[in-house]
Amino acid sequence: MTERGGCWSRRLAVFGLLAGVTVAQAATTIYSCTDASGKKLTSDRPIAECANRDQRVLNADGSVRHVLPPTPTPDERAEQEARERKLEAERAALLDAARRDRNLMVRFPNEAAHNRSRDVALDDARAATLRSERRLSDLAAERKPILEEAEFYAGKPLPAKLRQQLESNETATEAARVLIQNQQAEVVRINAMYDLELDRLRKLWGGASPGSMGALAPAPPASGVKKTASN
Repeated sequence: MTERGGCWSRRLAVFGLLAGVTVAQAATTIYSCTDASGKKLTSDRPIAECANRDQRVLNADGSVRHVLPPTPTPDERAEQEARERKLEAERAALLDAARRDRNLMVRFPNEAAHNRSRDVALDDARAATLRSERRLSDLAAERKPILEEAEFYAGKPLPAKLRQQLESNETATEAARVLIQNQQAEVVRINAMYDLELDRLRKLWGGASPGSMGALAPAPPASGVKKTASN
C-alpha cells in the first residue's frame, strides 16, 4: 500500500508540474516587431518603438497568436469614429425603415384599405377648397355694392369708410385666392404621398422584406404654395 501510495504521489507531482508548465506557457506573451531602423525588437508588452507598425504577438513556443495593428493617430481615430457613427446611423435607419414598413403593412393590409385612406385625406382637402371657394364667392357679392357706391365718387377721393371697406374686401379676396391655391397644391401633395406609399406596399405585399428598400422617400413638396395675408 505504501509503494502504491508513493507511485500515485509521484504521478500527481508530475501531472502538477506539467500543468504548471502549460499554464505558464499559455500566460506568456511575446511581442515582436522590426523598428524603423530595421532592428528586431521583442518584449513581454507592446513595444513603444513599433507603435506605428504591426507587432506580432507570439505564444511561448514562437507561434503567432495574432498581429497587433499600429496605434492609430488622433486623425485616424477621428476618421474611424466617424465611420462607426455613420455605420451606426445606417443600421438605425435600416431598423427604422423595417419598423415603418411593418406598421405600413398592418395599417394597409391590402390596396382597398389604402385607397379608402387616400379618399378620406382627399375629401378633407377638397372640402376645405370648397369652403374657400364659397368664401371667395361671398366676397365677390360683398364687393359689388361697394363698387357701385364708389362710382358716385368718380374722379373724387373716396370717403374713408368706403375706401376702408374696399381695401378690406380686396385683402380678404387675395387671401382666399392664395388659400385655394395652397389647398389645391395640398391635394397634389397627398396624391404624391399615397402614390409613393402604394408603390412600396405593392413590393411589400409581393414579398419584399421590411426595410429592404431603405427609408420611404418623402413626397415632393407641393409647388406654388404661398402664404396668406394672415400668416
